[in-house]
Amino acid sequence: MKAVKANITKALPTGAWVETCDNSGAKIIKIFSVKGHKTVKGRMQAAGVGDLVLAAVKSGKPEMKGTVVFAIIVRQKKEYRRPDGMRIKFEDNAAVVLKDDKGNPKGTIFKGPIAKEACERWPGVAKLASIIV
Repeated sequence: MKAVKANITKALPTGAWVETCDNSGAKIIKIFSVKGHKTVKGRMQAAGVGDLVLAAVKSGKPEMKGTVVFAIIVRQKKEYRRPDGMRIKFEDNAAVVLKDDKGNPKGTIFKGPIAKEACERWPGVAKLASIIV
């Protein structure tokens, strides 16, 4: 896992319900923890593009429902700034479900664009991405 160059606004707090954009079997996940996140005592953790999160599957295939999975945030509605001054935002919030915490995706197809920051940080996600923005 590499560091992210962009100054990404953390737009998805714990408790956020996020759609998945892969064919892993999960449709909607609920974020309950952000891995590697440091914060002040009493402040809620929040995730942005490229962050690794722990999430519970809320809807999807019956065998996936209720399980705890690792996921990576690949799109967020809230705009963030890249080092060249460009500001990026997407139409929706989306995540990709992982097999393990090393960054290997469970699904084989991603629907929609994937942020460049998530692809730089997670090579396993970059391999399967068809559109990188």
